[in-house]
Amino acid sequence: MSKNRLLKISKTLHKWPAIIIAFIAILFAFSGIVMNHRGIFSGVDVSRNMLPKNSRYEKWNLAAVRGSMAVDSTTSLMYGNIGVWKTTDDFKTFDDFNQGFPMGIDNRKIYSVVQFKNMLFAGTQLGLYKNKDAKGWQKVDINTEDRIADLGLKGDTLLVLTRNYLLKSADGNTFEIMQLPEPVGYVQETGLFDTFWQLHSGELWGLPGKLIVDLLGIVTIFLSGTRLLHFFFPKIISRRKKKMQETQGLISVKKTNLHWHNVVGYVFVVFLIINTFSGMHLRPPLLIGIANKKVGIIPGTHLDNLNPWFDKLRCIIWSEDIKMYVFSTSEGFYFAEESLTKTLQPAFSQPPVSVMGCNVFQQPDSGLYLVGSYSGLYFWNIRSGSVFDIVDKQPYKAPEGMQSPFGANMAAGFIEGKNGAIWFDYYRGTQAIAFNFPFPEMPEEIIKSSPMSLWNAALEIHTGRIFENMLGPFYILYVPLAGICLLLVFISGFWLWWKMYMKKKKPVNLIVDEKVKLFAIDYFNTFYIIILSKAERNSYLSFYIPFKLKCE
Repeated sequence: MSKNRLLKISKTLHKWPAIIIAFIAILFAFSGIVMNHRGIFSGVDVSRNMLPKNSRYEKWNLAAVRGSMAVDSTTSLMYGNIGVWKTTDDFKTFDDFNQGFPMGIDNRKIYSVVQFKNMLFAGTQLGLYKNKDAKGWQKVDINTEDRIADLGLKGDTLLVLTRNYLLKSADGNTFEIMQLPEPVGYVQETGLFDTFWQLHSGELWGLPGKLIVDLLGIVTIFLSGTRLLHFFFPKIISRRKKKMQETQGLISVKKTNLHWHNVVGYVFVVFLIINTFSGMHLRPPLLIGIANKKVGIIPGTHLDNLNPWFDKLRCIIWSEDIKMYVFSTSEGFYFAEESLTKTLQPAFSQPPVSVMGCNVFQQPDSGLYLVGSYSGLYFWNIRSGSVFDIVDKQPYKAPEGMQSPFGANMAAGFIEGKNGAIWFDYYRGTQAIAFNFPFPEMPEEIIKSSPMSLWNAALEIHTGRIFENMLGPFYILYVPLAGICLLLVFISGFWLWWKMYMKKKKPVNLIVDEKVKLFAIDYFNTFYIIILSKAERNSYLSFYIPFKLKCE
């Protein structure tokens, strides 16, 4: 294939995919910047009436409910993404119980609620809260990260599990922070999914990394905008010429626009390619290939931590019958003896848990655990090792080969009332298990009080779920196809720049004498006048550029 033919194909591959992907790239960039700073935007909500139908609550779907807790014989609390609601008639009617939480639905995203020493404690996405004598929720200072993974009780001790540490408290006010011992056979490595996740967000290098990724978002918006301008400029200039109107100013702006599009593009292209490649693998189907892969930890990064459980802890139960802690982690289930001084032992059998972690973890009977995640809902017998699929009503059999990180039954929550038990599928909402439990429709009051946080709206945009109504099940291909298109644009654009600009034309010899040689080099449509001394004639290194002549 001739060079000219190859350049023509590359221009086509760069031009049209760039036009198609420009608007989507801008959506990726804006939503990514919001997602990178959850705490800053936690007080901002978006009405669900402004969003597509699949983003609205129906039958308690979309992880509206995670669990419930009985306060006494007549009162229970139900909690989840909707906050905390009180019921006194076995989940028939509900009263708002969110007084005291900061503004913004994201500040009442509840993972767990427990009752301890006549106080209620709620573990949320953004901190630990307590409620004494029903006077409203107050934030508790725990002197560590705010994201609470789970809460539990061990006799007269409150257990608070963050993503990194276990905290113990005897009074609900002061906390002992404990780093768990490493597991048996510990090797300092992490999941490839976690590495890609933190690489894509920039969190791999902490706040500076996040700010760099924010900058890449701004660069993406700039490149998309200048690409669209470059596409429309010729048409605008052509129309003005037909009307005999002045075009010189537009031509100059067009050249400047292309110049900076090229400069910014080649400076950031490698970073954009890496960020796009990592992001493509955070959604199915490419996620399937990395979900269970382990890799070494990159030295000096956020994951390079002496804590063997850094960002891995998810749920906790103190099992009184075996006198051991049972931990659900991103590495599987582990047992720990009471003193928490010996290495943690992995469970010899493991129920399936989605890469997104456990949503349900309860002990209904001695040696029997209820485990729910986006991989399904199961009974797990730790003595026999058996795992029973509650929904399909059959023993669980692990599939062979690679499998989707999400199952057909995506358990987002579970509650138990006097008349039976209900589990909540992420998409389908309420699903009865054994008995006739007439769970009510979602009250309008709860729907109105539960908008979508700006962070979650950004997540819907970033993952493509917001387009599910238009694309149907094919929306799952939105992220990988958009990623491939972006990679094509970045790579073809860099190759064109390299061929057309970096490999500069041979310098034009303007003046030659015995001491000085004067060259004109065409670089980005600008002639740079370069003076080289006699000793430097064979080098194209300029030590002096006195002026430049613009070419029309």
